Amino acid sequence: MSGFQEFQLAELRRAAGGRAYHEFLRRPGMSMGLYVLPVGGTDTQHPHAADEVYVVLGGKAGLRVEDEVHEVREGSVISVDRGLDHGFTDISEDLHVLVVFAPPESPET
Repeated sequence: MSGFQEFQLAELRRAAGGRAYHEFLRRPGMSMGLYVLPVGGTDTQHPHAADEVYVVLGGKAGLRVEDEVHEVREGSVISVDRGLDHGFTDISEDLHVLVVFAPPESPET
């Protein structure tokens, strides 16, 4: 590995092959993935053991963090601390989210 990688969103979407979450990069201190939920979809997340950043690439939904719901849309950048109960709700436009976990959600085995 040369220490540099480049990704194209169109290729990442194809590589996801219809899966809701597709991790495409993993390093010792962080991981990145593409998360896609359709209109009316259900987010089955659980509290994570890692801090998380969402960059909304497209779509519109609510993001429930504990007992509060925040509207998110294309261009939203959100940080959710480890251990907080959260999930996307009321997905009114197909949601495409770049997800960064730091450190990775589950270590490599």
